Amino acid sequence: MASAIEIRQFESPDQLLDMKEHGRISIIKMADGTVGMHAIFEPGWTWEGDEKPLLGSPDSCPMRHTGYCIGGMLVVRMVDTGVETRISAGDFFEIPPGHDAYVEGTERAELILFAPPEHQH
Repeated sequence: MASAIEIRQFESPDQLLDMKEHGRISIIKMADGTVGMHAIFEPGWTWEGDEKPLLGSPDSCPMRHTGYCIGGMLVVRMVDTGVETRISAGDFFEIPPGHDAYVEGTERAELILFAPPEHQH
């Protein structure tokens, strides 16, 4: 176990998924392998149109997401059932693989996502 405190900032990410005018995901990886993501999705963002092509065009998002919604409204749909769940400011959430999503309304959706070391993508 490291005895030093590690601090990282999303302004200096290890990886950036740039979705141009529709948003971005800043990704940082801590020394132990824990991953943190800061996602900003602008109004009009859809997983299908903006993120799917960056992931190699899978049928649905293959990742599990644990996170916190800072603002806005993100609608997440489980592809196999069609069930939609709205995630909004103040929600802490767990989303299983097999989903897609879109921003609802005119406000950007802003999320912080966490992944443990064994959950790499």
